[in-house]
Amino acid sequence: MIAQASADSINVAQNVGFWIVGALMIVSALSVVTTKNVVHAALWLVLVLAGAAGQYVLAAAEFVAVSQVLVYIGAVMVLFLFGIMLTRAQIGRERGLNNANWGIGIPVALVLLGLLSWVAIDAFGDQKLPDRGPTPTEDIADGVLSPYLVPFLALSFILLAAAIGAIVLARKD
Repeated sequence: MIAQASADSINVAQNVGFWIVGALMIVSALSVVTTKNVVHAALWLVLVLAGAAGQYVLAAAEFVAVSQVLVYIGAVMVLFLFGIMLTRAQIGRERGLNNANWGIGIPVALVLLGLLSWVAIDAFGDQKLPDRGPTPTEDIADGVLSPYLVPFLALSFILLAAAIGAIVLARKD
């Protein structure tokens, strides 16, 4: 009885965490496409990618979460920021970036969301994911990343901070 109550409370906590991280990701994704500052859009994208890593942690896929942080936040975002710096993109508000017909995209997106939700609910209904045991990927992740996880994460954020600092220092305008 106690084990069942413990499992139910874990599922509730995972669901609450999922919805909190999901809401944060949605707000951040909307900020990516609505901000008029290119650097701010890249930084909002960092938050979206960090939310995806958080979702992987909630799904008990820690190796994929660490890979998400290292590859996407640590490497791809540094490339984005260096690309912004080297192309001399205007820092600050830019005018004329939006298409004049952007308003039609909102109802199309809502219809697509409804259609995809209906298909997913119709296909899977109330099915639950089966319990899984340990996988070889978890063994590899534990063996390789356990002693070096904190230095890897710290290095990726230091590289991101260095890229942002390089943009600020390299800009003359």
